[in-house]
Amino acid sequence: MPHIEAVFKDYHPESKFSILIPTWNNIDYLKLCIASIEKNSFYKHQIIIHVNEGLDNTLDWVKSQDYSYCFSNENVGVCYALNAMSDLVRTDYILYVNDDMYVAKNWDKYLAEAVEKRKDNLFYYSATMVEFEDSGNKAILAPFDFGRSYDSFDENGFLDFAQSHSKYDWLGSCWPPSLVHRELWDKANGYDVTYSPGFYSDPDFAMKLWELGVRDFRGIGSSLVYHFKCKSTGRVVRNNGRKTFAQKWGIPSSFLYKEMLQMGNKFDESINLKMPNLFKQIIAKMKAFYIANF
Repeated sequence: MPHIEAVFKDYHPESKFSILIPTWNNIDYLKLCIASIEKNSFYKHQIIIHVNEGLDNTLDWVKSQDYSYCFSNENVGVCYALNAMSDLVRTDYILYVNDDMYVAKNWDKYLAEAVEKRKDNLFYYSATMVEFEDSGNKAILAPFDFGRSYDSFDENGFLDFAQSHSKYDWLGSCWPPSLVHRELWDKANGYDVTYSPGFYSDPDFAMKLWELGVRDFRGIGSSLVYHFKCKSTGRVVRNNGRKTFAQKWGIPSSFLYKEMLQMGNKFDESINLKMPNLFKQIIAKMKAFYIANF
């Protein structure tokens, strides 16, 4: 296990969520992300940052702020980072946000309202990402171009857009910004470091929550977040998460997304997510065997 330094700093006692933000030499995006949280959130939150390397003076900047933080002198990826930050959590809810995101006005209020309507903690909710190019993913609002980098970002344009646009609540929450109760996080043992530096760790975490009885995987359509897609992931050597997932769970990650979580489909309270029929399971297992072994 890599060496990680953790520093806890005081936080607002009325904090609603503990927001975990891993970052890797991305200080300009990090500053913009945190500024948006401070400016546009309805509630106070505990902000926790993990600094990977910090070669761009990220660590010095974080130390000058009042946020709890973790630091590793190498890039340990998101799995180790999230798990380390979770030890500093002091609220009942853990919310994972990437550093290349900008949150819209009252983004957290809409998430909190969804939580308050639940009668238990068996949920996994996401905000809805707005992106500048259309990837074909039904869970994302796109294409809406408000800038492709921090220095070309049309902040006022996006904030105006977010006031007048929303998406239907959608099925299949499986990635950040993602919200889960701290009790479930602990039961799932956080993120699986087998996936380091982190590719396919999100569907793995969702699968662990499924095993714990979660069936309310929902994206909140009124909670909007602009995603720059700054491609930090392009700088790392990718783990073969697709293969790891298939070996661990005996199904492809695509089966989880499409058949189990029905990702991107419109949320309806009458829809009960469940394991598909036996025939589909057998086909999925055959595909997983091929992915895992060839």
